[in-house]
Amino acid sequence: MEKALSSHSKHHKAATVAVASRPRSGDRRGSINLRIEADTRQLIDEAAAILGKTRTEFMLESARRQAVDVLLDQRLFALGPERYDAFLHALDNPPPPGPKLAALMRRVPAWQK
Repeated sequence: MEKALSSHSKHHKAATVAVASRPRSGDRRGSINLRIEADTRQLIDEAAAILGKTRTEFMLESARRQAVDVLLDQRLFALGPERYDAFLHALDNPPPPGPKLAALMRRVPAWQK
């Protein structure tokens, strides 16, 4: 099975990523094929060489690190003891619904019409 993702922007050229998946038996590896500009490839190759890594190693480690950062940014936050207690208090004692929320809750949902 193959999935193709495409993104377009006013300021960037279209980028296409093809992800090939294999059957779930045995090897769980897949491949990602990228089309990149020559100068970007050269930049990646130079950075990988400085670290003594292959292009693939460098790109996989960089992409994985970025993915973890993005996910943690959306799921994890740290608070000191006082702010943590205030956070829990706010969760346990929400403000009463305002007029807009109350009106919304009185409306019949679209799927029940």
